[in-house]
Amino acid sequence: MVRDVLDPQVVGWWRIIDTSQWGRKTLDRLGTAMLSITGGVDQLRMHFLLATVKAKPLKSGATFTWEGAWEFDELHGTGRVKLRKDGTLEGHLQIARGDRSAFSAERTLAPAQPIPDPPSYADKWIRYR
Repeated sequence: MVRDVLDPQVVGWWRIIDTSQWGRKTLDRLGTAMLSITGGVDQLRMHFLLATVKAKPLKSGATFTWEGAWEFDELHGTGRVKLRKDGTLEGHLQIARGDRSAFSAERTLAPAQPIPDPPSYADKWIRYR
């Protein structure tokens, strides 16, 4: 069953603390690994991924689509999250035609510095000029 409004307990900023697919060593490579869920244009940053996120409510959490870049390679995909009884977030991230990973996150504050927009493929060549 789909809800009309995101569950207030899921709304906010989440610090990604673990993934099943990618190691912790590079989790914060681009800055603190984070996911925002507000129902507006949200953000995801982890490992080498920067993405914009669009979340929609579910009965027990949220589902989302995302578009961004892993380093300079444009990617998109889907995900879903739900709140655990201990107050942490359990999520799954799927790269279209690619990897998938479970992740865990804990509530946090918005980052002091804004998360940058995902780079475009053209940006890759600009840095080598």
